[in-house]
Amino acid sequence: MNSATNIYELSPANSGTSWRDVCELVKPRMNLLILGTTTVGFSIAAKTTEQWMRLPHTLVGTALCAASAAILNQLLEREYDGRMRRTAHRPLPMGRISVRLALALGVAAGVLGGLYLLLFVNRMTALLGTATLTSYVLIYTPLKRVTTLNTLVGAIPGAVPPMMGWTAVTGSLAPPALALFGILFVWQIPHFLAIATLYREDYRLGGFKMLPVDDPQLRRTGRQMVLYSAALLPVSLMPVMAQVAGRVYTVSAVVLGVTFFAFALSCATRRSRAEARKLFFASIIYLPVLLAVLMMDQI
Repeated sequence: MNSATNIYELSPANSGTSWRDVCELVKPRMNLLILGTTTVGFSIAAKTTEQWMRLPHTLVGTALCAASAAILNQLLEREYDGRMRRTAHRPLPMGRISVRLALALGVAAGVLGGLYLLLFVNRMTALLGTATLTSYVLIYTPLKRVTTLNTLVGAIPGAVPPMMGWTAVTGSLAPPALALFGILFVWQIPHFLAIATLYREDYRLGGFKMLPVDDPQLRRTGRQMVLYSAALLPVSLMPVMAQVAGRVYTVSAVVLGVTFFAFALSCATRRSRAEARKLFFASIIYLPVLLAVLMMDQI
């Protein structure tokens, strides 16, 4: 029995709960990314001061739904997190937060988030928020222990937040919202494959069916990185075709896309943790820069 498992089994369940533990449970860094991409979708659609006044409501409701997804995901995976070095010290595996409290917090945040979006934003955004939460917890989370296709499935709820930003303003879906969805969806594949490569031993110990775990030589993983990073270049130009971006964004998207592809190709060719780390950092630079240029380059 490995040491991480011992930590999980022997840690006291009544060791006390702090606000820091609750904060860690909602994965603040991940949720900041979600709120950021939601804001991008909102900013592209919003044209008037009255519309912009809806942004705080949109972010509150989205944050509640995202917090619920993070909490319930960790609740379902607490045993498996306890087996992995990078997650064994999370509040649930260590027993610093009880299962009952986590369940109450997760359900309450999800219900409040959906209702808040329905009452203060609109029906379409509430529907998207609820569907995203449900698919993440009930479909993606269990699939992580069943098939390597879980990354593709998980990329769907991960790409919805900018659509919610758009629908918060317009109340309906349109080509610009679908363009943002496409960018987020495709970007997530090389991003998460890089993470899974870096932590594949942890994922193996946790029993997760990640592609780098199932692909010891990383050949299939490398091909997927190259394929999706190559696809990201034309997909990133969809906002131009949707007439919500101009020349500055076009040039920036091409330069960023070619650079990102080069990192993916290097990772696929050399198949090392060092290259996977470079690709990971390239991915977390690529997305915010691309979206920032998109927000600034409105036609």
